[in-house]
Amino acid sequence: MANDEGDAVLAAVGPRLRALRRQRGATLSQLAETTGISVSTLSRLESGGRRPTLELLLPLAKAYQVSLDDLVGAPATGDPRVRPQPIVRHGVTFLPLTRRSGGLQAFKQILPPGAPYGHDEPQTHEGYEWLYVLSGRLRLRLAEHDLLLTAGEAAEFDTHLPHLISNPGPEPAEVLNLFGPQGERLHVRARPKQS
Repeated sequence: MANDEGDAVLAAVGPRLRALRRQRGATLSQLAETTGISVSTLSRLESGGRRPTLELLLPLAKAYQVSLDDLVGAPATGDPRVRPQPIVRHGVTFLPLTRRSGGLQAFKQILPPGAPYGHDEPQTHEGYEWLYVLSGRLRLRLAEHDLLLTAGEAAEFDTHLPHLISNPGPEPAEVLNLFGPQGERLHVRARPKQS
């Protein structure tokens, strides 16, 4: 399907080039002089007989004083900003940092000081988790490990292992959390602090 879309974009370049040239009131000869591209090549580009290449499109974009995206009719990109809507569960605030469902998800979590949230015993579920403590302290009980993470520390684990996350206080903890529901793994490994 991606090739079909790419072919459609390339097929639309010729008519767009012809329309721009006519709109500017230029002849093929004048455009050839300005760009250094032969009249026959320009004619074949406009008629679709020649496939547009970057080598040909760059001088044409410059001659028409348009961006390359405008010249080829690239789709406009939307606003890339994510405007998180807070979700509060068991006193923990989750700010989703990704828009799409499924696959890798990113969250900022704000955990108030106190007991574990929602359950008192370690839990297991599908997935893989990576977390980074932005501020405060975080207690991570993971299988036989009982870890205290502070600002700047990260942990990565398979969520099939029994785990429980809490904030031992005294201030709120802010955590960047990446979660892959199908067990996607990250390429960053946290190492324990050397004492």
